[in-house]
Amino acid sequence: MWTMRAVHVTTLDGPDAIDIVDVADAKAAENQILIEVHAAGVTFPDVLQTRGLYQLKPPLPFTPGSEIAGVVVAAPEAAHVKAGDRVAAFPGLGGFAERVAADPAVVFPLPDTISFEVAAGIPMNYLTVHFALLRRGRLQSGETVLVHGAAGGIGTAAIQVAKAFGATVVAVVSSDSKETVARDAGADHVVRAQGFKDAVKSLVPHGVDIVVDPVGGDRMTDSLRCLRPEGRHLVIGFTAGEIPTVRVNRLLLNNIDLVGVGWGAFWMSSPGYLQVQWRELEPHFVSGALAPVVGDVIPLQQAADALRLLDERKATGKVVLALK
Repeated sequence: MWTMRAVHVTTLDGPDAIDIVDVADAKAAENQILIEVHAAGVTFPDVLQTRGLYQLKPPLPFTPGSEIAGVVVAAPEAAHVKAGDRVAAFPGLGGFAERVAADPAVVFPLPDTISFEVAAGIPMNYLTVHFALLRRGRLQSGETVLVHGAAGGIGTAAIQVAKAFGATVVAVVSSDSKETVARDAGADHVVRAQGFKDAVKSLVPHGVDIVVDPVGGDRMTDSLRCLRPEGRHLVIGFTAGEIPTVRVNRLLLNNIDLVGVGWGAFWMSSPGYLQVQWRELEPHFVSGALAPVVGDVIPLQQAADALRLLDERKATGKVVLALK
């Protein structure tokens, strides 16, 4: 029997409990694409899954990893890619392994100018942010966007997508090193998380048009206060751990929108939407306007260290596992 290396979650005790094991080689169903994984993106949902805290709860043991980049090993004759093609993909699960099978809807042709490490940081963050800003947030060129967690994977993607579509970006960070990451991603202004409301008000007295919030916690009230009338607050996640509550009279008084961003829930009922997103974003990847900020590139054998960086809020840019 052929085998491959993979990360295994065997108990729901967090990143420290994962193992690197040899498992049966991945096999593709008749309508799936088999991919040799060169790099895998590490996401906050991967961390949550190691504790059983994410909405997707696969039975133990399982291999996490929702986004990868690599080379097609085999593909159905009717697929839009073929053996030997470079691709990025969003398998949703199983990406922290040497090979993975994925449905054609979640496999994207990869231009030669984009490295596998960079491509592994694209699917979840950039497609989520594209959906958040363009579809849910109704972003228009010339608007101002406030981005929380601006040095993380979602944050740097939000900065770049907002800029690519004509916005001015104010980034919120917690340290000097994270400020550097946010500025390198293209932020026009950077403010500290502590006291961010007053800093934002001094920069944009009339208020920002959109808040991108993957953090949650106690920032929400002040974020709503940063919005102009008819502004939009995009709820993407809760990396702070706390799901905030909102006094809805604040929404009424200032005519502001509190907008849920459930990218996964949306595309799972409309899987063709992913290819639409990729076609809209690909020219910006080719031009360099969208370029994932890669932070730590860590060997598969040290996957626990990669997950721990996100778990302990120490990641700057995109954390990537290298398999080749």
